[in-house]
Amino acid sequence: MAVIEDLLKRLPERPGVYLMKDRSGQIIYVGKARSLKHRVRSYFQPARNLPAKVLALVDQVGDLDYITTDSEVEALILESNLIKRHRPKYNIKLRDDKHYPYLKLTLNETWPRVVVTRGIKKDGAKYFGPYTYSQSMRETLRLLRRLFPLRTCTRVEAHQRPCLEYQIGRCLGPCQPGYAGREGYDLAVKDLISFLEGKQEELLHRLRQRMDEAAEGLQFERAAELRDQIQAVEKIAERQKIISSGLEDQDVIGWARDGDETCVQVFFVREGKLVGREHFILAGTEGEAGPEVLEAFLKQFYSDAALVPPEILLPDEPEDRAVLEEWLARRRGGRVHLRRALRGRKREMLAMVEQNARLVLENLAAERERAKAATDGAIDLLQQALGLPTAPRRIEGFDISDIMGDETVASMVVFQDGKPKRSDYRRFRIRTVQGPNDFAAMAEAVERRFHRGLQEREALAGAGGRPGAAIGEVKFAELPDLLIIDGGKGQLSAAREVMGRLGVGHIPAYGLAKENEWLFAEGAPDPIVLPRDSKALFLLQRLRDEAHRFAITYHRKLHGRAATRSLLDDVPGIGAVRKKALLRRFGSLRAIRAASVDELAAVEGMTRVSAEKVKEFLGGE
Repeated sequence: MAVIEDLLKRLPERPGVYLMKDRSGQIIYVGKARSLKHRVRSYFQPARNLPAKVLALVDQVGDLDYITTDSEVEALILESNLIKRHRPKYNIKLRDDKHYPYLKLTLNETWPRVVVTRGIKKDGAKYFGPYTYSQSMRETLRLLRRLFPLRTCTRVEAHQRPCLEYQIGRCLGPCQPGYAGREGYDLAVKDLISFLEGKQEELLHRLRQRMDEAAEGLQFERAAELRDQIQAVEKIAERQKIISSGLEDQDVIGWARDGDETCVQVFFVREGKLVGREHFILAGTEGEAGPEVLEAFLKQFYSDAALVPPEILLPDEPEDRAVLEEWLARRRGGRVHLRRALRGRKREMLAMVEQNARLVLENLAAERERAKAATDGAIDLLQQALGLPTAPRRIEGFDISDIMGDETVASMVVFQDGKPKRSDYRRFRIRTVQGPNDFAAMAEAVERRFHRGLQEREALAGAGGRPGAAIGEVKFAELPDLLIIDGGKGQLSAAREVMGRLGVGHIPAYGLAKENEWLFAEGAPDPIVLPRDSKALFLLQRLRDEAHRFAITYHRKLHGRAATRSLLDDVPGIGAVRKKALLRRFGSLRAIRAASVDELAAVEGMTRVSAEKVKEFLGGE
């Protein structure tokens, strides 16, 4: 506390971002401030003046750091970036926000196409989203490819043979100059943008004009195509509910809370019509007031949103409204108003959004209850079937993968309370085993897992149970209640021998043979046969399949890495960047070998000397 008190005295009265760290140096909270001095000091008041969440935060603070900025808007941007990077424990954060997909229109390519991506980059492309449901996004993608026949191939080469997509009318065929003109392709791109931005009336007006022009020019097949396209867009427009007569573009945001979980619902209104809606789950909102929850959501959502509308309707006014509006205006490139929906049609619209948010939370709670009942039942049945002293809340599964003994790997997956705990998954590249020997490979993986786990537990005990820099990252300290080995008696025996030697033989372990789905116990002559419809067996099958998938994925990664090596890797002075540039320019090792020194030297990142080395090493003409 003496260190913190000294730092509090030296804090500047400037805008910036402050980072609170626990005693191990981990960032646990990131905040922004108009005045760092006043804002940070407000946390260190008498306990009676602080909310419970702030008290819990302050109790864990071991160090403080801060970064000054020139303005509050810059502080807001920096705060959002730091929260995304560090995901601090006490910040309100979007759950799983890193995985939301977007639709990307590659305007940075000569012939744009629509692809799915998991993040926004400043690359000249246009993005739409995020979508919280991958299924709804993919349905949209299928519709786009039917209505707006842009290319789907990754590379356009002149005079290549038209693909099946072109033959069935789902691609304009830019690979064939005679098939698709530049103007026609650009019109399709423009129409797709209008559709995704919810500007259906504008799109329909253009399509009707083109249909009339085609009919007048006696281009009846083209007119019929446009008629069908118009009808498809009209059907979609009819399903979109008109909720504003003012033809505004706006987002309507409402929320509902259940304990520490908050659902924020966003309705996307374009030209007065509801064109889409998404919901987002926030964690860490317990005890937070409405304005703080909304501000946290606005900063995280609109930092990645593909489109910022001119108006955003809210149930509460954020504390830093002016700063948020300035930041959003920068993101949009035009003015943005944050408005409270207090009365009339806007209040009715907000009530509908909030009702949808409550329904989402109710459905999530019901799903969790059903899943918990099924999982608890499976765990109880498994405990009874195996005669375990305690319920196996943490189950670890091991599997081995190799191809004729090549690049042997092992996987360890973890199920906590019947659900995958992917943060605890681990992979092992087998080091001591040559050739196909699953028994020895399993023994090595299990030994490395428990040896490291026992070391970590000893280090934690010496550090009073707190991980620190001296201990490093703790990966294996938590031991399982049950171990499942993929395989029969041989693999199980290899694992049990290691466990006994390391002093963890008291942990129950069983082999699960895939052929008959039988469980084998150490020293037992007969297998344990679970009923085919047993929830306990389903749980073990899921664990085993997950371990197999995880091992196979790692093995393929290593195998693919080895397969992508080429002679270029052995050329002095040719690293990964130059290798990639050469392959991108020439397409194959044969073409690189046939190229002249001048052609090689002209590739980005290459020099005359490096080109001569490539030529000398590869030979060629």
